[in-house]
Amino acid sequence: MLKGGIFIYPATADAPEGRLRLLYECNPIAMIAEQAGGIATWGKDRLLDIKSKDIHQRTPFFTGSKEMMEKAMSYLD
Repeated sequence: MLKGGIFIYPATADAPEGRLRLLYECNPIAMIAEQAGGIATWGKDRLLDIKSKDIHQRTPFFTGSKEMMEKAMSYLD
């Protein structure tokens, strides 16, 4: 987070809901990223605000430093 950088695992045509699991892959990393001053999102809203419907629910995943994530999110809009 100090030097920037982002990690992106978007939804694809083959996996429209994403491939990473929300509860035990995305949320732990999102919590660490936000505690370090970064941003974690599924493409539109904060990732940690998603209410899980299933233990194996999948989601797109975007995380990284605040500055770089704001720039990346501007391209998604």
